[in-house]
Amino acid sequence: MATDLTDPPDPFDAIVDAPFDSALSERYLVYALSTITARSLPDVRDGLKPVHRRLLWAMRLLRLDPASGYKKCARVVGDVIGKYHPHGDQSVYDAMVRLAQTFALRYPLVDGQGNFGNIDGDNAAAYRYTEARLTQVAIDLMAGLDEDAVEFRPTYNGEEQEPELFPGLFPNLLANGASGIAVGMATSIPPHNAAELIDAAIMLIDRPEADDAAVLAHVQGPDFPTGGIVVDPPTAIAEAYATGRGGFRVRALWRIEREKGGGWSAVIDQIPYGVQKGKLIEQIAALINDRKFPILADVRDESDADIRIVLEPRSRTVDAQTLMDGLFRLTDLETRVPLNLNVLDHTRTPRVMSLREALKAWVDHQFVVLRRRSEHRLGKIADRIELLNGYIVAYLNLDRVIAIIRAEDEPKPVLIAEFALTDRQAEAILNMRLRSLRKLEEMELRRERDALSKEQAELQALLGSEARQRTRLKRDLGKLRDRYGPETALGARRTLIEEAAPARDIPLEAMIEREPITVIASQRGWIRAMKGHVDLAATDAAKFREGDGPRFAFHAHTTDKIILAVAGGRFYTIGADKLPGARGFGEPLGTMVDLEGDGGIVTLMKAPPPDRRLLVAASDGRGFVVRVGDVIAETRKGRQVVNPRTGATLRLVRPIAEDDDYIAAIGDNRKLVVFPLSEVAELSRGQGVQLQRYRDGGLADARSFRMADGLSWTMGGEQGRTRTEADMSPWRAARGAAGRMPPTGFPRDNRFG
Repeated sequence: MATDLTDPPDPFDAIVDAPFDSALSERYLVYALSTITARSLPDVRDGLKPVHRRLLWAMRLLRLDPASGYKKCARVVGDVIGKYHPHGDQSVYDAMVRLAQTFALRYPLVDGQGNFGNIDGDNAAAYRYTEARLTQVAIDLMAGLDEDAVEFRPTYNGEEQEPELFPGLFPNLLANGASGIAVGMATSIPPHNAAELIDAAIMLIDRPEADDAAVLAHVQGPDFPTGGIVVDPPTAIAEAYATGRGGFRVRALWRIEREKGGGWSAVIDQIPYGVQKGKLIEQIAALINDRKFPILADVRDESDADIRIVLEPRSRTVDAQTLMDGLFRLTDLETRVPLNLNVLDHTRTPRVMSLREALKAWVDHQFVVLRRRSEHRLGKIADRIELLNGYIVAYLNLDRVIAIIRAEDEPKPVLIAEFALTDRQAEAILNMRLRSLRKLEEMELRRERDALSKEQAELQALLGSEARQRTRLKRDLGKLRDRYGPETALGARRTLIEEAAPARDIPLEAMIEREPITVIASQRGWIRAMKGHVDLAATDAAKFREGDGPRFAFHAHTTDKIILAVAGGRFYTIGADKLPGARGFGEPLGTMVDLEGDGGIVTLMKAPPPDRRLLVAASDGRGFVVRVGDVIAETRKGRQVVNPRTGATLRLVRPIAEDDDYIAAIGDNRKLVVFPLSEVAELSRGQGVQLQRYRDGGLADARSFRMADGLSWTMGGEQGRTRTEADMSPWRAARGAAGRMPPTGFPRDNRFG
């Protein structure tokens, strides 16, 4: 026996020599298109992705309609992955679970029985434990599948047929929304109210050329299954819908619940869409535990079937709106739901549509479905009328028909020849059972034929008239609206549309518990904060390191900012709540800010309000006015505000009272000059202008004052008396003058005190 010794073909002979970039791009393009069209983006006509469409189709074939019993989800998932969707069972089950979650879908397509997860973020039970069936919404979405309303295609293995899309009259894309990430593109469509969409669709049937504003006259905005409040202004909502891109700010719905004795709590009844309640509670609890939001004392989850989150303020004097604004900023009680209306159009091409375009594409699809269903029905009517005509002939000639059947070996051609019947008519007569002969009553047959003929004429008129098609579609949509109208439990709007300003900036008092403190800093730069406002004279007796002593002491609150300025002209800002306690010697300022190379400390003070002004001056007599807001810098490196000239250093930083109008400057040479505050430039940083001119020495001190009140200075001594010179006109000069000797009794250290 001869043996075939031919070697099998070498697989490497099939290798194609091609540039790597072109080969990679071709294959990646195939993958990208597959992901876009067959996985991630929904079809604008039925709003479904293939996995959802196949799930519902498999459930329909299992006869899981709302009136039937439930079947195990494992059975459904098995049918889907075995016949239609060759992917992982877990991914298919996850998609099925989402279709059943009332907090995820505005109009659920699957009626689940068992644990399908919850809004806390808990997962559903395994598919061997849960059961499901279709909802009425899914039935409406698939209505017409048996009437040739859409095209069918072979499944992946060619053994079954599946619909390319669903024909149903329910506006699923916009009513339930969709989200997905493809290759190079994504989609995010929030859910809407079905009744509003149907009203807008009816308007588009009458006015196909209507603009976006006409559609928004019916569609208020998103309608989330979890409720909440959309707080965007109408212009922002209109812009998002007109372009198909944008987003919506969604806040939790809350109310104040009064208690006996004047106390109150904030109760949250609805949370934003897509937020897991469990994680939201954790966020709020973390703020309390970390003391990042002191005006909130406690959070309790008292939810059962309905959401109820109770927020307890620190005291009854807390402003409720401030409390909620802080939580809107710090937690997911306010979120942004994106809008990216990227869908597959009727040619399976991905593109971003406006709300009007998406709704118009769905309406156009419904006209196609209406015509296809009408044509299918016409075919069925024609077939039935043909059979009825044959039955009438058989009834009128019943004896002869029976005789032919009894006598002839091949009765069909004889019947066709004698009574002018068609092949189908003859076959139908021959296939009738004897018991059916008694039903062949001429009047009943003619009545059915007449009714079908009338319906046939109406359908032919419908197909021949666009006006009739519009009327018919509006009538069908009207019936659907009755099922999902605002007066029904399922159709009632859940999300409020109320414009609101962005959440206010959180006051510092809300973030830090306001407590009085006394700030003490030593000559060597050690700082600490004593609780309460102690007598500043007693701070000199505080403990300091050997060789160190007191330098700065002032009263403040934990909500204040502390300004530190150094000789190099750099300013630092330290939160008073971050200062070390008074136990021990405190901590060096260098551990809080970077002081390297900036020279000694010039001033340490409580920061005035940001709109107040400061007088800053260097040792060479140059200075300027700066706003407090321009020197605040809450970073370790601070902010360079004054740029002293070579050899000079920052000498002083003094607050300027609101009604001050003059500046007094005195030099080391004990010369005093007074000039208008208006002559000094206001800068955010720099060297400034010459305040006083010197032949030797430099600036000793400067301050602002009100000329009408005169110039005051501290006399010193235990009593701390002050002296005021009412008439300062002898020292009045232009800015930059040398000045003259100060009034009698001015301190010898040339300081105003």
